[in-house]
Amino acid sequence: MVVACCQGYQCETRRVTVTYSTSTDGLTADALTGFFVGWPAPPAPTTRVEILQRSGQVVLARDGGALVGFVTAITDGVLSAYIPLLEVVPAYQGRGIGTELVRRVLAALDGLYMVDTACDQNLVGFYQRLGFERSNAMIRRDYAAQGGRAGSLTP
Repeated sequence: MVVACCQGYQCETRRVTVTYSTSTDGLTADALTGFFVGWPAPPAPTTRVEILQRSGQVVLARDGGALVGFVTAITDGVLSAYIPLLEVVPAYQGRGIGTELVRRVLAALDGLYMVDTACDQNLVGFYQRLGFERSNAMIRRDYAAQGGRAGSLTP
């Protein structure tokens, strides 16, 4: 995969090899910058670490040592799961990383009756290509708590 990295007026093109893992061992808040772009009140980096560590399933995408994407799932492990977060840093979007992250988390959840997600309108086609169907859903949001409440719940 080739990625153009631009900073100011200088651009470089380099070949990247993305690797995938399910381990959050050694994950630090510093590794989780560049995510949650466009969120009015994104979770703090330390809260992001906690989100990944507490998720029932997680798949991480790395370019060398740099974290470039992740997906999380919450599951009872018996019947159902929910995919709340799929994040790929902007410089790596459109290169199949998000697709591979979702494929891998779906493989880990294989055999469950239902795996659900909620997404913005512009992502419906992406999820449909991965086998999701449009459905009715009800959601409840407390936007004041969008940054999360790290450490307030016991695992």
